[in-house]
Amino acid sequence: MSDWVKWLLLGLLSIAFGIFVLGAPAVASIAVTVVTGVLLLISGALQVVGGFTVEGTGNKVLSFIMGVVMLFLGWSFLDHPLQGTVTLATVVLILFLAGGIARIFLSFQMRGTQFFWATLISGLMSIVLAVLIWRFAATDPAVLLQLLGILLGIEMLFNGFGLVFMAFFIKDAPKDETMEAKQA
Repeated sequence: MSDWVKWLLLGLLSIAFGIFVLGAPAVASIAVTVVTGVLLLISGALQVVGGFTVEGTGNKVLSFIMGVVMLFLGWSFLDHPLQGTVTLATVVLILFLAGGIARIFLSFQMRGTQFFWATLISGLMSIVLAVLIWRFAATDPAVLLQLLGILLGIEMLFNGFGLVFMAFFIKDAPKDETMEAKQA
């Protein structure tokens, strides 16, 4: 099977999963929370174990504290996945808002360049998206339960289309004759 076909199949699979996730965003959001909880437990355990190997009392204490916090968060996400999903969605919302504000400040440093308007609009759109999500969540908290799944589904669709386009690019790309001669 040629490389471009593998990329095409991977892209189509990502698109299919993206559609599936968008069909059940709340379930996907909870799955993201559970995976995050497991990863936090693993990271916390490794951080605590790593605390025994670092030098210096301050480093050991910091390592242990960070490990315990990660263990607690991981356990909390696994023990209460719905609350964990709302927490993660709220963090995403805050990141949208903070990222938008940061891009707006950055855009004013780019005033007079070709990047000013694109950066400014990008920042404003992030803020508008954060405000819209917050307003919807205020009237219907279930929006936060679906947010992570919706974002994951959209990302999987974009990733899938990107892989499909890359596959066709690879298929149509001119072949390097020196590489073909080496392979023969």
